[in-house]
Amino acid sequence: MPFSPCAMTPPRSHALGHGWRHGLVALGLGATLLLAGCQGLPTPAADPGPSDPLASAPPIEQGLDAESLSSLLLAEFAGQRGDYRRASREYLEMAERHGLPALAERATLAARFSNDPSLLEESVSRWQRLAPEADAPIRLLAGLALQRGDWTQALEQRLRLAERGSQADLTGLVELALEAGTDLVPLRERLATFLDEADDLAQRHDAALALAMLETATGQTQRADARLTVLADEHPELPAVWFTRAQLALDAGNARRARDAAQRGLEIAPGDPRFVLQLAQAELALGNVAAAEARTDALLESHAGGHELRLALARLYLEGGHLEPARRLLLPLTGGDDTPPAVFHLLGAIAEEEGEVDNALLYYRQVPPGSEFVRARLSAAQMLIDDDRLMDARAFLRTERLRHEEHYSDLVALEVELLEEQGRTEAATALLDRELERTPNDEQLLYLRAMRAWQAGDLEGMERDLGRIIERNPEHATALNALGYTLADLDIPGRLEEARELIERAHALDPGNAAILDSLGWVYFRLGNAERALPWLERAYAAMPDQEVAAHLAEVLWALDRRDEARALVEEALERFEEHPVVDDLLERIPELAP
Repeated sequence: MPFSPCAMTPPRSHALGHGWRHGLVALGLGATLLLAGCQGLPTPAADPGPSDPLASAPPIEQGLDAESLSSLLLAEFAGQRGDYRRASREYLEMAERHGLPALAERATLAARFSNDPSLLEESVSRWQRLAPEADAPIRLLAGLALQRGDWTQALEQRLRLAERGSQADLTGLVELALEAGTDLVPLRERLATFLDEADDLAQRHDAALALAMLETATGQTQRADARLTVLADEHPELPAVWFTRAQLALDAGNARRARDAAQRGLEIAPGDPRFVLQLAQAELALGNVAAAEARTDALLESHAGGHELRLALARLYLEGGHLEPARRLLLPLTGGDDTPPAVFHLLGAIAEEEGEVDNALLYYRQVPPGSEFVRARLSAAQMLIDDDRLMDARAFLRTERLRHEEHYSDLVALEVELLEEQGRTEAATALLDRELERTPNDEQLLYLRAMRAWQAGDLEGMERDLGRIIERNPEHATALNALGYTLADLDIPGRLEEARELIERAHALDPGNAAILDSLGWVYFRLGNAERALPWLERAYAAMPDQEVAAHLAEVLWALDRRDEARALVEEALERFEEHPVVDDLLERIPELAP
């Protein structure tokens, strides 16, 4: 959906429900992952300062005529001024004219700082075409595919690396796919075909192990087990083989087999804490809590002072419902000044689980401002509401607003949301109106009130609040897009050109935003230009595959008489999304679209 009507705070998730992978991620012990973004390029900063990020790019020393030299200077000056989009375009034009890979590489580096994903992809693709033997652009294309959620294309790029004998890290890609919850069957089938056709593969074990992981995750456990048995015979020195065998056994509920595989892996890699975690997990599954604690104590002794390690181990115990061992792991972390915020949050969740509401409240309140702050206050307020103490929850949030001015608007929005959930709509409205009387130009609260007006069908109220945001902040891309999309979606006579202008302004400010890409395609379609709408909606769906974008894209395909593609997309959306109201509305209007 191009904008979220009421998602000012994350949904409540119970702190004790962590799966096994969360522990590995917290430890940084998962598979070695290639960057999802642009590997090998500097990370753009919010303010690059006086330094030139293009300084690390290769110099252009030959092959330039006078016109090209002028273009090069324009590109260089644009980069120094921070106009990286202009710099990248100049470099791309010269790269096309002269066929020089170094120019395309320089265009890629500038595009990385332009905050324009489409320009970055164009630059990398040009670099790859001009330097087909280079690994770097292929790795970048794989990373960009991951960013937009195109796992099949990411795999294809990694397989190109594998074919030429380069490090492809296919197991790392599979780990990412498992974490993302994507459809693994196409990846499994493509990788199986690749292995069947690749006779001479330098790192065949990496591909075979990646395929075993995919087979395990898609229910082909016998094939996976057989493949891992072969790998264990051919490459018994590979820790990843034993790690995967242990995980396969844990997922299958075979704790004894998991313990044996993890023990073998630990013998090969004595310093690898992943195997200690698996051993502890296996012991817990067997009911041997004391043995699991002995394993984790030994691990802690060899990794003294590791906050992340203690957190991962605590989550492991919490997953099995063993609260006391988890508490013992977390409490030593509370004595210093550098206590991770998650420690207080988890201790609060443990106290809440044991019915110690006031003790849990103390822990939740100790979570400092930062990424965990609002979630902790949400947990605390929801806990009080569940304890039939709504007034205490509201008093708690008011106190927290006074203690933490920097999160004032977040906490007001949180209270509004909780009141809505309790059916106290009038109280939520009164709170929001009262706070906006106090701070009439608070953009976050104005946006929240606009979205509530939209939900209530009050277009005038929504437009008034979004208009106030835009008037004071003409570069508020979210507000521009929300208003433009609403006008386009409602197809208000005489206002489509206004909607187009608003959305195009939003796109100029945030060109990589998938919701804005969807809005742009939709307003072009409403204006009667389905051909122009199609590429924008295709890009939006690739980057943000949700049911609303799917409905928009299917309707445009239908209008362009590409009806089989439209039906296939509708069928995919119906299977992929549990709730699909916009697709249902489309099927009511165009019943022939039904699969």
